[in-house]
Amino acid sequence: AAASLERALRIEPRNPRLWHELARVRLKQGQHAQAESVAARSNSWAGDDKALRAENWRLIAQSREARGDTEGAKAALESANR
Repeated sequence: AAASLERALRIEPRNPRLWHELARVRLKQGQHAQAESVAARSNSWAGDDKALRAENWRLIAQSREARGDTEGAKAALESANR
């Protein structure tokens, strides 16, 4: 799945949905820091898509929680709820 998404991103590098899906895959793979980074990239391209931005912040919160950053996870969830 990751390889297919990476190929798609080479074709369409500004697609925030593709970045989000790659972040989900990275989270499932246990690559928490990379998942957070990729979700942040998705947010940088998400523009006015509030639902996608909230999904990304929730994914970032999960990633931070998995790495033991409870305060960072809490802050990410607050961003998701804004």
